[in-house]
Amino acid sequence: MDVPALLEAASLLVPEKIATENDITVNDVWEYLVHDEWEVALGLLEEFGDVGPLPLGFWEALAAAAEQMGQEASAAWCHWRCFENRHGTIRVDLALRPAAETRRRTPIPGRGVLRPMWDIGNRREGGGPALDIACLWVEFTPFLEPGGRAPVRLAPLDPARWRRLRPGQVITLYEDRTAAGTAVVLEVAPPSGA
Repeated sequence: MDVPALLEAASLLVPEKIATENDITVNDVWEYLVHDEWEVALGLLEEFGDVGPLPLGFWEALAAAAEQMGQEASAAWCHWRCFENRHGTIRVDLALRPAAETRRRTPIPGRGVLRPMWDIGNRREGGGPALDIACLWVEFTPFLEPGGRAPVRLAPLDPARWRRLRPGQVITLYEDRTAAGTAVVLEVAPPSGA
C-alpha cells in the first residue's frame, strides 16, 4: 500500500466519537489527507493513541506509512505501540542516579534502544534477585540525563515475567552491578488485542 492508503486505513480504525486533547477528530485528519498533507495526518493519528486503545492494525498501518515517508522517529514509536498492543503497556516514573554515583556519564537515549536489566521482584533459586531485561522509551524527551527523572515506557524481553507488576511498586534499573536508578510503576495494562 502507498502512504495515502495506509493513512486512510489507519484513520478508518479511529472511532468517530473520540477526540484528542486538542479536540482533533478523525474528520480533521481526513481534511489533511484530502490535501496530501501526510506528515500532519500521521502526527495527528499518532495522538489518537493517547486517547484510548486502538487496534494493532492501526499502529501497523502508521508504522508502514512512517517508514515509507522516511519518518524514522514516528516509525519507531508506532512499532513500539505495536509491541504494547500485543504484550501490554508498562509505564514507570524513572529517577536516574547522578553521574557521580554510577558509571553512566552520558544521557540514556529515549527511543527504545537501551535494554537495561531490572530488579522487578523475581527471584532465582536460593533467593537472590533474578534480573529481567526491558527496553525503555523515555516519554516527552529524546534522552534522560544522569540524575534526571521522567516517565518511561518499558518493553520487556519476556513479558510474562513482568505480569505481577502493580502501580506503586518500586523497581530498580541496573546497567552493571550497581543500581543506576529506581522507578515507581505508574501503569500496567494488559494487551489490547488484535
